[in-house]
Amino acid sequence: MTGLRPRSPAGFPLMRLALHRRRRMIIALTLGMVVFEALIVVIATTVSAEQIFGAGGRKPPGAFKAFSGSNGDVSIASYPGLLGAGLTHPFWIALQLTAIGSLAAAAVASDVEAGTVELLMVRPVSRARLLAERTGALVLVSLLLNAAATLAVAAGVALSPDLHAAVPLGGVFAAGLLGFGFALCLTGPALAVSAAGRSRAHVVGATIAFGAVGFAVNFVALAWSKAAPLRYVSPFHYYAPGDVLAHGSVPWGQFAVLAGTGAAGIALAFRLLARRDLAP
Repeated sequence: MTGLRPRSPAGFPLMRLALHRRRRMIIALTLGMVVFEALIVVIATTVSAEQIFGAGGRKPPGAFKAFSGSNGDVSIASYPGLLGAGLTHPFWIALQLTAIGSLAAAAVASDVEAGTVELLMVRPVSRARLLAERTGALVLVSLLLNAAATLAVAAGVALSPDLHAAVPLGGVFAAGLLGFGFALCLTGPALAVSAAGRSRAHVVGATIAFGAVGFAVNFVALAWSKAAPLRYVSPFHYYAPGDVLAHGSVPWGQFAVLAGTGAAGIALAFRLLARRDLAP
C-alpha cells in the first residue's frame, strides 16, 4: 500500500521556481560579471596603474579611495587598487542591485501588486515558507555573482606574475567573501521593503537608493574630513575590497557588520510579512 501514499513535492519548489523564472537574467548577469572582471584584469596587466593615474609623479586625490574600495592607504594607482576598482565599479554595483532588486521584489511585493499572493496562500504554503524559499533564491544568486567575479579575478591574478606578486590569491577570495557580505547587507533591507510593500517599483527603487546613497555617503566622507563620521552608516565603508586585496586576509569585523545588517533586515521582513494584510 505504500505505492498509494501521496508523494510530497520536490524540496524547495518555490525557490526552484523563482530561479527558473529568472534563469535568463541570472545567466546574463553572471556572464556580464565574468566578462567585466576579466576586462579589469586585462587592463591592469597591460597598462600600469602609474601610467593611468600617476603620470608625472601626481597622486590620485584621496577621495579616489572610494573607487578602489579602500579606507586606508591603498591607492587606486596600484594593482590592488585597480582590481578593487573592478569590485566597486558602478557596473559591478549595478549587476548586484539588479539581482537583489528583481528577486527581492518577486519575494512578496510583486505577487501583492498582481493580486496572485492570495492564490499562493490558498495552497498549504505558509507565509514564512514563501519568504524563506524566495530569500534562499536571492542568496544563491548573490553567491553565484560574487563567486563568478572572484574566480575571474583569481584566474587573472594566477596567470599574471606581476599581479600575483602584488595581490595574494587569499586576498582575492577574501574580497569575494566580503562582496557576498555586501550583497547580504542590501538583501535584508530590500526584502523588508518587499514584505511591507505593495509595488515592485518601490522595492527596486529602494534597492537602488540603498546602493547609490551608500556609495555617495562614503565618497563624501572620504573627500571631506568634516563628514568623515558619516562613513560608518555606509555599507561601502565596511566593503573595502582594495584593502583586502592588498592585505590578503578577511576583515571579520567588517564582514560581521555587513552580514549582521542583512540578517537583521531579513528577520524584519519575516516579522512584517507575518503581521501585514496581503489583500490587494
